[in-house]
Amino acid sequence: MIHASGEDYLEAVLVLQKKQGMVRSIDLARHMGFSKASISHAVGVLRDGGFLTMDEDGFLHLTDIGREVAEKIYERHCFFTKHFISIGVDPETAEADACRIEHDISAETYERLKESITKE
Repeated sequence: MIHASGEDYLEAVLVLQKKQGMVRSIDLARHMGFSKASISHAVGVLRDGGFLTMDEDGFLHLTDIGREVAEKIYERHCFFTKHFISIGVDPETAEADACRIEHDISAETYERLKESITKE
């Protein structure tokens, strides 16, 4: 079981990989606004959990399970942000709310919500 904060780190690695290709811990620290020590600890926990690896050059790589978690969270994040903005929520608020909801909603409720919105 991975915590919401771990999901956020994995999502950030995925986003940074999409933007710049290779990702180091320092890139993650800058992107997330956390200290290098916090990032180092989180990376260690995620590495021990089998969610990511670090190569000899210090680049972070998502494992298959890490990528699966990251893509699930990122998809939810984009979905909620887009739909909150479409109903008139300020983009910054939409982004923050999406970040909270993406972790807590059940797979079943998320799928039903996606289906109901897509049908409209």
